[in-house]
Amino acid sequence: MVQTFMSKIAIVTDSNSGITQAQAKELGIYVLPMPFMIGDEMYYEDINLTQDEFYQKLEGGESISTSQPSPEEVLKLWDELLKEYDEIIHIPMSSGLSGSCQSAMMLAEDYEGRVHVVDNQRISVTQRRSCLDALELAERGMSGAQIADFLVKDKFNSSIYIMLDTLQYLKKGGRITPAAAAIGTLLKIKPVLQIQGEKLDAFSKARTTSQGKSIMMGAIKNDIETRFGGITPAPGGVWIQIAHTHNEEAAMALKEELQEQYPGYDVYVAPLSLSVSCHIGPGALAIACCKKIS
Repeated sequence: MVQTFMSKIAIVTDSNSGITQAQAKELGIYVLPMPFMIGDEMYYEDINLTQDEFYQKLEGGESISTSQPSPEEVLKLWDELLKEYDEIIHIPMSSGLSGSCQSAMMLAEDYEGRVHVVDNQRISVTQRRSCLDALELAERGMSGAQIADFLVKDKFNSSIYIMLDTLQYLKKGGRITPAAAAIGTLLKIKPVLQIQGEKLDAFSKARTTSQGKSIMMGAIKNDIETRFGGITPAPGGVWIQIAHTHNEEAAMALKEELQEQYPGYDVYVAPLSLSVSCHIGPGALAIACCKKIS
């Protein structure tokens, strides 16, 4: 009788997944904290920088720039984990939004196939879902290479739509002109952005919060019906999620609306990752959806 070897696999991600250090311990996932330069000091998400502190500094007008984990921090974690695990699945934020994915891929070349970096172009709650899917696939007995291949092929089975509350931070980051920001603010325009694949792109425009929510809910409904197999009785074949930037009360109200539209579905709510938040500002709401793995 041939005995099959089941590889012991560690799942690694970064704090852009929204997985806190406390949640990571419960799940058995390892989370690299994303660094932020605020003024002249370096802060690390969920280590010495809380969500509340971040938004206080952001709204206080402090200069905030995002960075990526240093090669030394990544290698130190990998080397420590490989003393206990056979392989690592490393799931960073989308390569279209940060250079951390490309950096990790270069570092992994020296690990002789034991570290698999997954570029499945996700962020926030959809990146978190990839980590949970990786855990499940490892429990099913898949190898590291098989899991990485599965997650990359699965990358377009997710969508995020984000309604901004302010144009101030897009202007500050040079993503729109001051004139466009001024006109948009005067007209009270609330842009709805989309993350689908590599980048954060314009999707639609709303004049009110209610209209913005309707646009996002309609877009998610269309994705579910046309791309993710349609709605089936709960728990169904999709994960429905909400993310927000320092806007929990509105997020919980949106959760109730989504649960009325999709009765019996468990709608997961979490803060949007700070790396995205610093470019779009507080008050944003997002609806996301991921197709369940089969």
